[in-house]
Amino acid sequence: MNALVAAARALRAAAPHRLPGALHTVLRARHAAEAVDFRLADYGLTALLTVAPDGHDPQHRRSVPLHGSAPGRAFGSQEPYVEDRADGLVVAHLPVTVRGDRLGVLSVTLPAAELDDGRLAELAELARLLGHEVVVAERDTDVYRQARRTDRLTLAAEMQWELLPARSCAADEYALGAQLEPAYAVFGDNFDWAASADRLLVYVTDGMGEGIEASLLTGLGINALRNARRAGIPVADQAALADQAIHAHYRGEAHLSVLLAEIELSTGCMRVVDAGSPQLLLVRDRALTRLALDAQLPLGMFEETDYTAQEFDLLPGDRLLFVSDGVHAVASPDGVAYGEHALARAVASAALLPAADVPGAVLRELTAHRGGTEPDDDALVVCLDWFAGQFPSSSGSPDADLPPGDGPSTVPSPSAGPQRHEADEE
Repeated sequence: MNALVAAARALRAAAPHRLPGALHTVLRARHAAEAVDFRLADYGLTALLTVAPDGHDPQHRRSVPLHGSAPGRAFGSQEPYVEDRADGLVVAHLPVTVRGDRLGVLSVTLPAAELDDGRLAELAELARLLGHEVVVAERDTDVYRQARRTDRLTLAAEMQWELLPARSCAADEYALGAQLEPAYAVFGDNFDWAASADRLLVYVTDGMGEGIEASLLTGLGINALRNARRAGIPVADQAALADQAIHAHYRGEAHLSVLLAEIELSTGCMRVVDAGSPQLLLVRDRALTRLALDAQLPLGMFEETDYTAQEFDLLPGDRLLFVSDGVHAVASPDGVAYGEHALARAVASAALLPAADVPGAVLRELTAHRGGTEPDDDALVVCLDWFAGQFPSSSGSPDADLPPGDGPSTVPSPSAGPQRHEADEE
């Protein structure tokens, strides 16, 4: 029985909170592993936090920065990263990713003589296997959710994160990434996505109000949209049914801004319903434009509002960005709004990043623009890269041209092989 089969059996047999320990036992026996560290990315995507092998939450959890550390490089490149140590050992840092959702990094310390290309490929497969088991185990334990925290979540943020799908995902036709800020105190902004055999749906929402009330409103809206979506209802009618559900509960006293996009995977035809403040931007041929959308009423303002969808055709290499008003309306300390020109510069500087990394890069630029002051609104960025084949000429044309970016809108492929380096000083 090879190590992959042994690890798979050990992980399936382990208690949900003991997955890292079970994997360590197999790697120690099969690969003479000296140490195994499983680290998860925190909610703010700033640190990688160690999960205890036995599932206990240590008083002082070990962490490494996500940017500038050896495990962080494996996380960012989504390729194995190998450190050579002076004591004859090596550390293989392996991305733990499930269908494009970047969970964290598995770091395995073992004798240099034990690591060749075949062994590294096997360890990378073990990391992917661990990721799938963690996703399943999270139904039965809080260990992995707790391990993602550098700080306590507010109750409103807890409610919002529980609503969310993965922070990133990928398929042959597209790649998606999203991030919310402030990660530990978000309350009204939210996103959702779902794919089927023939279409992808993406929602960006912004609930009226603050704190718990905003989270409750967003929760009602998201679940109403999901209920309509799972009934096979077209995207415009999804908005109408969610509008009725919100109005029936709040009687017009609260509303939910939402941007809904439905994309046919075989044709690239995108249908969009704009019902509120989120904006939709397109990067095509290095130019950033804001799609000309027909502004419609936010959900829940009036009883039985009708909604219509506009059609646009996506082309291979297109990049879409969904941004909430907590991004485009943020002011600097001297009162200058972040606005479209600053957003264009941020998007251009992130042109070579994959979709999963773009939201974080844009939000870091936003933090710099805000000047370090505490945000008075939450902010959301969703990035969608479109890869699929040749489509007919555009049935909808973007307008409101913004300054062109400085780099290509297409996303480069990650490096073909593992990176190997001397041990970094962290």
